[in-house]
Amino acid sequence: MRKEEKQAIVQALAEQIKSYGNFYITDTADLTVEKVNNIRRKGFEQGITIQVVKNSLIEKALIEAGIDSEELRSVLKGASTMMFSETGNGPAKLIKQLRKDGDKPVLKAAYIEETAFVGDNQLEALVNLKSKNELIADVIALLQSPAKNVISALQSGGNTISGLVKALEERG
Repeated sequence: MRKEEKQAIVQALAEQIKSYGNFYITDTADLTVEKVNNIRRKGFEQGITIQVVKNSLIEKALIEAGIDSEELRSVLKGASTMMFSETGNGPAKLIKQLRKDGDKPVLKAAYIEETAFVGDNQLEALVNLKSKNELIADVIALLQSPAKNVISALQSGGNTISGLVKALEERG
């Protein structure tokens, strides 16, 4: 591969890193072409872009994208596959789903919202990680709950008070 081709790949990878903001580095070594294609197909269905890339190009793309993480560079050994997603936990859920059929892909590292997660032992935490939109929805629900309680209490209390006033009027 010529230097220009490598530079183009690095530029494209850096753009993906910047635009998605979330990516996973996994190990898919020793998987058959059929299994890798199956992973790509399932990833595509879930909005996850999957790309097999040389470690040296990943490292250059990280630098180009402005991510200076020794933790991420330390996992760049052996075969590496990158997964890009809009949602932080999407690839983790895909990996967990794929692991029901075998022991690969193995999570080397993930980069979610400017935080690095290193090691396959982080997979469960990443699966349970809520997206930004899910967290906003939770906050809105929490904020709405007390207001709804006050309104319903006022409405039910208002009905009993007005009923009480009407009953007193009828007596008098």
